[in-house]
Amino acid sequence: MAKTLTEIRSLARSHTRTALNVLVGIMRSKDATPAARVSAANAILDRGWGKAPQAIENGGDGTLELVHRIERVIVHPEDSNSESL
Repeated sequence: MAKTLTEIRSLARSHTRTALNVLVGIMRSKDATPAARVSAANAILDRGWGKAPQAIENGGDGTLELVHRIERVIVHPEDSNSESL
């Protein structure tokens, strides 16, 4: 019998404390590889503080500027100038 998404989430969340303890154990373990320790530390930080914002690079083709221009026209039309897209 298939479980609903809500049931699956509830079941997973019921193991949060154990999962966090495992991550802390890996992070602190001198026997774990450095990559495993860093991965566990990042997972702990992500859950406690959220993921760090990711930088967006402009590809040089003006795409990012166009997106910002469209956003200004749609979201804040009073702030946009009379330039056409």
